[in-house]
Amino acid sequence: MNPMIKVAQHLGRQQWFASVGKKLVPADLAVQRRTGGRVSLARLGGLTSLVLTSTGRKSGRPRSVPLMYVPHGAEHIVIGSNWGQSTHPGWSANLLAHPEAEVDLVSRRVPVRARLVTGAERDRLWREVIIPTWPAYDDYARRAGGRELRVFVLTPR
Repeated sequence: MNPMIKVAQHLGRQQWFASVGKKLVPADLAVQRRTGGRVSLARLGGLTSLVLTSTGRKSGRPRSVPLMYVPHGAEHIVIGSNWGQSTHPGWSANLLAHPEAEVDLVSRRVPVRARLVTGAERDRLWREVIIPTWPAYDDYARRAGGRELRVFVLTPR
C-alpha cells in the first residue's frame, strides 16, 4: 500500500481532520475545475476522488462536489458521511431525488445512476470494501449521532 495512503488514513481518523477537510472542499473543487480535473487535493494524498455533479432537489440546477470514492469493479461507491456531522450532506438528498448524475474522474466525464444501498448489501460493502479503504468512516459514523451514513453505488450508464 502507498505510504501516503497510510498517512492519510491515520490523519482521517483524527477529529480535527474533519474540521479542516470540510473547509478545503471548496478549494479542492476550484483546483479541479482550474486544472480540468488533473489535480485534486485528495489525490495528492493518494486517495481516490471524483467530482459528482447532481441535480439540486429544490433548485433543479447542477450542483458539483468533490468526494472520495471507493472503486468497486466498474462502479463507484460514495458515502454521505458529511464529515461525521448529524445531518446528511445535501448531495445525498439530491441523488435521492434525482439519481441520474455525472462524475468527473481525472478529466473523464461519466454519466452515472445512483442507487442507495441498504440492509445486508450495505453492511457487506461497509465491512468488506468501504472500511478497508477508508477506516475513518467508522469514526464519522460514531460522530454522526446515530445517523446512518448513506451509501450510494454509482453505476455508469
